[in-house]
Amino acid sequence: MKARLAKLRCFLEDQGLEAVVINKLENVTYFSGFSGTDGILLITKSSAKLITDFRYIEQATKQTSLFEIIEHHQSILNKVSEEIKLESIAKIGFEGDSFTYNEFSILAQHLSTFKLKAVGLDQLRVVKDDVEIEEIKKAVAISDAAFDYILTIIKPGISEVVVATELETCMRRLGSSKPAFDTIVASGIRGSLPHGLATDKIIVEGEFVTMDFGAIYNGYHSDITRTICVGKANDKQREIYDTVLEAQLTGVQAVKAGKSGKEIDATARQVIMDAGYGNFFGHGLGHGVGLAIHELPRLSPSSTCDKLEENMIVTVEPGIYLPDFGGVRIEDTVVVTNTGCNVLTSSSKQLIEIGVNP
Repeated sequence: MKARLAKLRCFLEDQGLEAVVINKLENVTYFSGFSGTDGILLITKSSAKLITDFRYIEQATKQTSLFEIIEHHQSILNKVSEEIKLESIAKIGFEGDSFTYNEFSILAQHLSTFKLKAVGLDQLRVVKDDVEIEEIKKAVAISDAAFDYILTIIKPGISEVVVATELETCMRRLGSSKPAFDTIVASGIRGSLPHGLATDKIIVEGEFVTMDFGAIYNGYHSDITRTICVGKANDKQREIYDTVLEAQLTGVQAVKAGKSGKEIDATARQVIMDAGYGNFFGHGLGHGVGLAIHELPRLSPSSTCDKLEENMIVTVEPGIYLPDFGGVRIEDTVVVTNTGCNVLTSSSKQLIEIGVNP
């Protein structure tokens, strides 16, 4: 945490600020270690305060050795404003992408004589340290194990909701605090929905089933997508699957420190375009993963990341989605290195046909 606070204070100096108010939960956790759901940080060049309520005082005391813990009794923003007025500061940053308009209005009313400036702090979390990488590896291992387990459960006659429930229950048994996001299970023609949440639809013989899910371990997320076939795949299904797999492998191979998010996306996207399915891959190739399931950097045609850096963690997840047919997506989580990337996801990417003898 000392290194993270030092990095934050360098950022404040670069921005011409004397303090920052942090309320985004991921950033509260990143800079303080506090994992409660009610807390705001006030960090200056020489002090660090965590304002929270009675429910979290004991937890905060155990989790945040570098912070002064301050209890608020009515309005947390009123208390934050009071603490700011006790400091010898005038220029204060706040998280512009996290504070609501009403929250900012309260701060501005209380701090009318102070200069307030919106800042974004997510960029400071982009490069992962060794501790974060190890936590994400553990989260990935949980989701890999859940995929192995679901292959023993899934069969014709089972519903998408049951598949999702089994995945989530397995991950909880293995140490996940909760699902990383709403579990996606899309079978048959529903596979054309990139974010097709699980329904009561029954899976039948001959259908693709796309499963996108993840675990959370000590606050850090994993993200995996695999598409399998229940029964034997037909020629069209194999063509689509093989195209997505080639694009995914090409994308993984393209990931390397120094490359841009647009460049990596284009490399994988070209494979799908060359196969004639460019109009059916409508989302970005990938995104960062960490304390949030979707973080910077982005791998997409509109990415603002000019150069990936070593120890960024991103997903690589191309897909093809055909209305009235279905779809395929394959996703790994990888760590960027100076020579390429290390793939954390270990689940097989070869087409799995449930119930078909090898």
